[in-house]
Amino acid sequence: MHEKHHIIIPFPDPLPVEQAVQALKASLLEYTTVTADTPVEKPGTLAVFRQNIPALDPLKWLSTQSLFPRIFWMNRERDDMTAAIGAADTITHEEAASNEENFRRLGTAMAGKSPHARYFGGFRFNSSETGGPAWEAFPPLSFTLPLLQLSREGSLHTLTCNLWITAADGTKAAVHRAIKALDQLQSAPTQSDNELPSLLSVTHNPTRDGWINACETALNAFASGSMQKIMLARQTVLEFTEAFCPLLFLQNYPYPENTTYRFYFEPSPGQAFFSFTPERLYRRSGRSLVTEALAGTHSKKSEEQEDSYARDALLNSEKDIREHRFVRDMIYDELRPACSSVDMEEEVRVLQLNRLAHLYNLCRAELKEEFSNEPAVLSLMHPTPAVGGVPKKEAMRRIPDLESFSRGWYAAPAGWVSSNSAEFCVGIRSALVNGRTAYLYSGAGLVKGSDPAAEWDEVEQKIGDLMSITRQKA
Repeated sequence: MHEKHHIIIPFPDPLPVEQAVQALKASLLEYTTVTADTPVEKPGTLAVFRQNIPALDPLKWLSTQSLFPRIFWMNRERDDMTAAIGAADTITHEEAASNEENFRRLGTAMAGKSPHARYFGGFRFNSSETGGPAWEAFPPLSFTLPLLQLSREGSLHTLTCNLWITAADGTKAAVHRAIKALDQLQSAPTQSDNELPSLLSVTHNPTRDGWINACETALNAFASGSMQKIMLARQTVLEFTEAFCPLLFLQNYPYPENTTYRFYFEPSPGQAFFSFTPERLYRRSGRSLVTEALAGTHSKKSEEQEDSYARDALLNSEKDIREHRFVRDMIYDELRPACSSVDMEEEVRVLQLNRLAHLYNLCRAELKEEFSNEPAVLSLMHPTPAVGGVPKKEAMRRIPDLESFSRGWYAAPAGWVSSNSAEFCVGIRSALVNGRTAYLYSGAGLVKGSDPAAEWDEVEQKIGDLMSITRQKA
């Protein structure tokens, strides 16, 4: 049973942001008056106040705001973009638990929610592990229904206020918080330094020798037959001269047209996780599911080199094609019992980024009724073989022993969820910022015949975009 919800649009035509804010405030006050004598039923009432506005860059808008959390989402097609601030409602779990338990917690919390409520957030890669001090602000499960958000869907731009009203809280208190947040909005970008501070040091965890040892341990497991594939990750630690706004990484991303998701979650000032990931975990609408197999990597030797160089190298690489086949076959095999139909592309394609290229297959499926929910789909899909391994359970068991740091939200599902739909990316090509320290994360897929030194170089290539931001001048 869904909670009650109301969609309120003050004016049908777009209003300049300043006028839109005033229109939303007037509608909020009117809503308080109209509903003054109406009791709030359990679990609560969602009131969505939405005003169309002229075209406005959500990322620039977000950079001017001082209310937290600050959230940014953009899909890979760049036609669904949201910048959000504040929390109307949250779904969190702080204690270690299995991934499946946290997926169920999210499903239970979303049951009965309005399809108009999008909660943004993510999970830890392995929720049964403690995240370590660096990940303290990022619990195993954390999703937020934003208080205010500026969104672009296709050509439509909107400013939205989400009001989550509970019996314990009451309408007046919820409206007061929303109006206070609207009063704090900054409509124009402020003049500020758009450069990251100077970089003091770069260290790697593990070191190159440690990486080669871990890879050789994994390769020995392939020889024994206990595993066929595993993805190992590396943490690159950047120390800057002073603390900075993590949003600068998104603002200075050098390849805005890259075919990647953008995910950004900053729960408190100066602490943020963000990802420029090419990999979709899945998109679900009702029982319709879209996912993909993405694995295998090759890079151009220079930005001026033709894209066909990386594409041809990939399509002629026996190792990369074998790695991709593991991913494709495992996704297909795991989906079949949960779906009435699975259409996995046979012919491998290449997803071309600015410097890197990946092997890629699109998959469309129709979920059986009992699997058309987030706990079921997340349990099926995470971790993909591209970030875990084959077999899945054995890879998950070995990864903590082979890596000397916590992955935290790296390589985990990140995105948004509503009661009847969701879209999650895989949080790779990502970073965690704490004050003046940034931790960059990337990894490489190992299969029989992999060369540890070459895989180290692949990780270097994958964090190249993030590293270039640290040296980029405004």
